[in-house]
Amino acid sequence: MNSNSVEAKRESDSTVSVGTAGRISTFAVHVTEWKRSFLERSFPDRRFHFLPKNLNGRDLERTWKPRILAGGPCEFFVWGLTMPPALAEIAAERSIPVWFVEDGFLRSVRPSASRTPPLSLTLDSRTPYFDCRGPSDLEVLLSTHDFERDTALMERARAGIVLLLKSGISKYNGGLQRTAEAVYGAKTKKRVLVVGQVEDDASIRYGCPNPVTNSDLVRLAAAEQPEAQILYKPHPDVLSRVRPARSDPAEVAHLCEVITESLPLAEALRTVDHVYTITSLAGFEALMRGIKVTTAGSPFYASWGLTDDRHPNPRRCRKLSLEALFAGAYLLYPYYFDPITGEQTSFEATVAAIKQQLKEPEVGRPSRPAWRPWGPYGVLGWRHLLTAVLARAIRHAGNDRDVEDFRADPIGFFRGLSDRRLRLVGRILYPFG
Repeated sequence: MNSNSVEAKRESDSTVSVGTAGRISTFAVHVTEWKRSFLERSFPDRRFHFLPKNLNGRDLERTWKPRILAGGPCEFFVWGLTMPPALAEIAAERSIPVWFVEDGFLRSVRPSASRTPPLSLTLDSRTPYFDCRGPSDLEVLLSTHDFERDTALMERARAGIVLLLKSGISKYNGGLQRTAEAVYGAKTKKRVLVVGQVEDDASIRYGCPNPVTNSDLVRLAAAEQPEAQILYKPHPDVLSRVRPARSDPAEVAHLCEVITESLPLAEALRTVDHVYTITSLAGFEALMRGIKVTTAGSPFYASWGLTDDRHPNPRRCRKLSLEALFAGAYLLYPYYFDPITGEQTSFEATVAAIKQQLKEPEVGRPSRPAWRPWGPYGVLGWRHLLTAVLARAIRHAGNDRDVEDFRADPIGFFRGLSDRRLRLVGRILYPFG
């Protein structure tokens, strides 16, 4: 299978269920409100129907099931891994295609996801790429594609790796404020970086055959590298309280240096000799830089002969080059989107867009909505006086990123919350818009 046939298959897959109006009827599951306009803009060939986040059995039977079955050929978009059993049953009985949607490996210009539209997505017909329990489309692609004969693709992959390394661009990005030397100190011996993750994240729960915590990973690195400088970098979302910590860095502070300062990933890796990770994409970023990588879980890039794997995946029996792995994961598997128009674009164009946005740091940040005769910035503008009070409460319950999103768009912030009670509070405070 060459790159042209892969692209042809993707085009065939994306048009498998075109309705009578020439657009695919797509029933989207677990899609928060702020992502909806992005999906509609990015997939104009699809007519989206967004199912409620807390869909109960009665609503499914009375409202949604008839719509799904009566509308002709259709498909499901599932953001994440979990599809409600009743919908999975309908999909199986009626042979309705299901796509598991996730952020791609180049996600945004900002150092954290927040509520900014992703620059790339993965659509997988089997299971999300991080789920090691069964083969994903990515795993099948990596297992079967004839990379060595696909010379044009391999040349593009080699150039793509160089492009990322020279630009310092990774999944999340941000401006360089300090250097590795300033944060880590002078390098006097082998340097090992332990990459912390959000321990309740799906990539850990479904990408790790046996439970492993960040503290376990630090202990493993310290035991195996007794003469090295052990650096432990907790996940930025844990440090900023965006996501909860399941293990306390203080538990292993005697074994390592805990790095709490923010560093872009490229700079964090620049002086490192060995990386320990559970399933983080940072492991693949390290491979691209020629750094040895030990995985405690089973990420998509493990068990292809490039990593030191503590839980080898028995399905992955093939040896791949770094260029082949990059070609599959970054060039053939994801969809890329122009940040301005939303149109599908290429990996190379996305890297160029991120580079441009990094030169203009305000681009891509949430901006205050235009004036309208309703909502917090219109006739009911007096409600904007609530912002200062509510911002304190939101910071206490959440984090600084939540406050930023709230200040930019109070209505959108409350409408996008998963807790139904908090959405009701938002409706009371901001009834219009």
